[in-house]
Amino acid sequence: MNKSDLDAEKIEQILRGKRIQSIRENELHMNKTQLAKEIGVSSQFLGLVEDGRGNLVYKSIKKLRDISGHSADYILYGLDDNIINKTKKLLEKYSDEEIEKTISIISDIAIFIKN
Repeated sequence: MNKSDLDAEKIEQILRGKRIQSIRENELHMNKTQLAKEIGVSSQFLGLVEDGRGNLVYKSIKKLRDISGHSADYILYGLDDNIINKTKKLLEKYSDEEIEKTISIISDIAIFIKN
């Protein structure tokens, strides 16, 4: 790994920590001790994570995802999860068979466009 990769990872870690802090403060309205207990870490470690000096393990990310309603992609990478939630709501109206047929049609269209 070169220096620019390490710098990019550090920036990503800092941004991840700020997202987690924002979720905790602005959405969950919890203090560090409360959230830390819910996701299975110490409040001191959660502080390190929020400061961009630590990373949560899978189990803690999964718990945070379940508590907050955000996708792991949003928590880890900041990817907008509104589209995921909107799509889930939209797809609730359709059966699995209808969704599979639609995906097949979209795949056929994509192949047609590429050729």
